[in-house]
Amino acid sequence: MVTVATLLLMRHGRTTANADGGLAGRQPVELDETGRTQAAAAGARLRGLPLATVVTSPLIRCRQTLELALPDAAPVVEEGLIECGYGSWEGQPLKKLAKDPLWPVVQQHPSAAVFPEGEAMAAMASRAVAAVRSWDARVTAEHGPEALWLACSHGDVIKAIVADALGVHLDLFQRIVADPASVTVIRYTPLRPFLVRLNDTGGDLSGLVPPQRKRRRAPRRVDSDAAVGGGAGSAR
Repeated sequence: MVTVATLLLMRHGRTTANADGGLAGRQPVELDETGRTQAAAAGARLRGLPLATVVTSPLIRCRQTLELALPDAAPVVEEGLIECGYGSWEGQPLKKLAKDPLWPVVQQHPSAAVFPEGEAMAAMASRAVAAVRSWDARVTAEHGPEALWLACSHGDVIKAIVADALGVHLDLFQRIVADPASVTVIRYTPLRPFLVRLNDTGGDLSGLVPPQRKRRRAPRRVDSDAAVGGGAGSAR
């Protein structure tokens, strides 16, 4: 397999909105105590990985997650990784939204969903996929094909990126799960993307570090006559 850079997609830790059953959207909700614990635990798993680059959604819950998980990192804000714009749905209880006529569309045909005063899910998927693919090419060019890099984003955004990597229609992305503080791993090869891990919330990540390549031994110098089958003893 061609050696390529490896993307670690991390979802932010649990927020106060997650705990209350609300749709946060782009509101400045912060991590709750559980979310902070999740972020710290994810950091313990990420510790030791030679991350070439860390990028993040601009929303505070992602930045808080990285501050706790990777305190020595200097994340770069990537607007393409921001949460879907849910418009007037933002801040509403999910129980209430489940009664909206748009809810079945979001669940069964998300590619057709356009949120009132907000963003189309298809547009969210398109800009998120474009963002990670662009960053992956940039990281590979700057740090080499064996580089590891991390992007911190949101549940629906990560699910859309995974759907693209799997080559499945956006209408199937609700079958994918991205839990708070989970890590999903993708490698974008010239042939196709490979989903290496999905929704990993506790596994050892050290195996993602590529092994160091062994140096090739220099070829032994051989007498030029012997190379063509003629040694000193066979001269005529």
